[in-house]
Amino acid sequence: MSSARFDASASLLPPELEPGADQRWSTWPASSPTQRGPLPHPDWLVTSAGAWDTELGVVKTGKEADVHLIERAVPGTAGVLLASKRYRSTHHSDFHRSGSYEEGRTMRNTRDARAVGRKSSYGRSVAAGHWAVSEFDALCRAWRAGVPVPYPVQVSETEVLMEFIGDGRTAAPRLAQSRLHGEDLTDAFIQVVAILEAFARAGFAHGDLSPYNLLDHDGRIVVIDLPQIVDVAANPQGLDFLYRDVMNVSTWFARRGCDNDPEDVFAHLVGVMW
Repeated sequence: MSSARFDASASLLPPELEPGADQRWSTWPASSPTQRGPLPHPDWLVTSAGAWDTELGVVKTGKEADVHLIERAVPGTAGVLLASKRYRSTHHSDFHRSGSYEEGRTMRNTRDARAVGRKSSYGRSVAAGHWAVSEFDALCRAWRAGVPVPYPVQVSETEVLMEFIGDGRTAAPRLAQSRLHGEDLTDAFIQVVAILEAFARAGFAHGDLSPYNLLDHDGRIVVIDLPQIVDVAANPQGLDFLYRDVMNVSTWFARRGCDNDPEDVFAHLVGVMW
């Protein structure tokens, strides 16, 4: 976890009011304004200094990060479910992000940049934090641009906390899991094109868009996994990434019987961007 557990030896609270082994004090009060999501914060977000974050289990495992389910609540009151994406660091990560995503970006600390380039243990730890911050910043930009993404709650070291998209404790399925075909996918396709348009208006491409990082939450399409977001103007391969995003989703819809023309979609997006 990105935050140390509560020090019971320094507490004046009775034991029943102290976090348990699978809990921690909410990390919200300790985070700076730049580590928190865009204003105004949603009404559903619990921001009390007396709140606990309780571990509820793993939602998804991946090569670079795992997503955990967290309940943030003041003891004795109804809480809110959050998704905690934790990037692995040092010896437990397998970062395969292509350097082409990083073109047009800079890392302020040159020592850190050199360490990342050498892929040393320290560099791998820095990379984990770098991707966490990159994803949080991308979520914030996308949220402000009107892209349907989970609300970015906060970032701390290698952990990104965000809105949990699902029903109860069950995460929304990926679009790739959909059993819909043909005209039944028309609305989903329209929403995906709108997502691409929103990115384009802001000058970005998702960079790795596919039906596997699009969630279908009761008919509403939500995009996830944004650490590799690409500034199309700053990155020499920006248009290539945008074209790949279009082809990935267009091809999937076409295979499901939802006819579309990816070249028309791409041309439209370029026109939106410029």
